[in-house]
Amino acid sequence: MKWHFDDFVYGSIDGAVTTFAIVASVVGAGLSPGIILILGFANLFADGFSMAAANYQASKARNEFIQMKRKQEEWEIDNLEEQERDEIRDIYREKGFKDELLEEVVRIITSRRKVWLDTMMKEELGLIEDKKNPLDSSFSTFFGFNVIGLIPLIPFMIFIIVGVEANSEAFVYSIISVSIAFFMVGMIKGKIVKKSKVRSGTYTLIIGGTAAFVAYLVGYGLNSLIN
Repeated sequence: MKWHFDDFVYGSIDGAVTTFAIVASVVGAGLSPGIILILGFANLFADGFSMAAANYQASKARNEFIQMKRKQEEWEIDNLEEQERDEIRDIYREKGFKDELLEEVVRIITSRRKVWLDTMMKEELGLIEDKKNPLDSSFSTFFGFNVIGLIPLIPFMIFIIVGVEANSEAFVYSIISVSIAFFMVGMIKGKIVKKSKVRSGTYTLIIGGTAAFVAYLVGYGLNSLIN
């Protein structure tokens, strides 16, 4: 099984956001730490599995679509050779090649079937074969979701273990820990996509914080209406 860090980051961000949103809404509603942990862990495993399954299906569907298109291009190269050669010529003519250089490029590409096929897939269809195993992608997503998504729950777990019921204090520690997690995951995401790590970290922190704040207001508002 191979590790896919981009899928890990994808799962991490969603895990931290959704779990902390649940924590914020339950605290806002004034419910007990036990309820926070029950709902939090239910979200971790249920939503984490759902995300992983969705990632698996999406990756598998994309791979199957690419393979279908590849077989179609293979058939066209075998049965419509001149037409496919003209398409290569048109592609590189649009790139600025012409005359003898254009013909030489066409000759070189079409002399090797795999290169020809790969070129048609990329240049004509805009498809690049994904070497990732869908199962590996889904596992990376699930692992990221649960590892980072667990962080908002840790302060409440510690307080319950030591026998202290202090939702407000635990919530403050939860805010601090998940804020650090948001920022770090955002920085990692920025590094992967080659953008400003600080900006990406700040953006992720803002998105996660906004989701949590909205959830807190909903929980607090509903609790006020009911009581």
